[in-house]
Amino acid sequence: MLLCLDVGNTHIFGGVFEHENLLTRFRYATHLIGTSDQLGIFLINLLRAKNIELKNISATAISSVVPSWDYTIKHTISSYLSSSIFLLQSGVKTGLNIKYKNPKEVGADKIANAIGAIHAFPQKNIIIIDMGTATTVCAINKKRDYLGGTILPGIRLGMEALKSNTAKLMAVDIEEPTSCLGRTTHESIQAGLFYGHLGALKEIINQFKTNIFLGEPVIVIGTGGFSQLFREKSLFDVILPDLVLYGLHHAYVNSIVYGDKTNYS
Repeated sequence: MLLCLDVGNTHIFGGVFEHENLLTRFRYATHLIGTSDQLGIFLINLLRAKNIELKNISATAISSVVPSWDYTIKHTISSYLSSSIFLLQSGVKTGLNIKYKNPKEVGADKIANAIGAIHAFPQKNIIIIDMGTATTVCAINKKRDYLGGTILPGIRLGMEALKSNTAKLMAVDIEEPTSCLGRTTHESIQAGLFYGHLGALKEIINQFKTNIFLGEPVIVIGTGGFSQLFREKSLFDVILPDLVLYGLHHAYVNSIVYGDKTNYS
């Protein structure tokens, strides 16, 4: 079995695969990682609750955008699971052609998403919208060229910025408002967050389709925690909430096929 961990700024999104089957998934608040013992006890209890034997976890694949936690997580895995560790990072053979000016700047989560997407939709032009702490929009063409993308503050980050940097604005529930016209401060913030994000993403998608893909057919994939919020807004062709986990799984399998041991510990 393969344990996959996508370490983000807000959550660790994890899952366990048996061959191609995703048996279970979970989220764990990143700020709660604490010590390797704390995280280890959580993983042990989680796996036991899911009736997964620790000894059956033969490897762990990790993508991380929080370097300060990498040592603790790797130490947890080696101490409590005794599995090999595969770290998705620059230099791994992924099947992608990274066209960034500096490929090392591309986050491991974006690479994992892209790998998952090209396996789900081979030989297709793809736009991936990942809605988490930040909202990222990435473009991959049918030749598996990772062309680049855009990054904007995530919807919750926008709300927290309003709350933290103004005297009278408050935190609100992140949900679709009943109208784009708020009649209270609370409703107005919700409307601004939701429709501001929706409008920005529609414009970015349009720009990508017109100026990057030159009118060719494109699959628009939504993923990340807030993608479900926009399910009914004709923003995505498909929502794949587990895209990053499947991408990690494919990256690990690919590393075995090509014998790439440079990112193991």
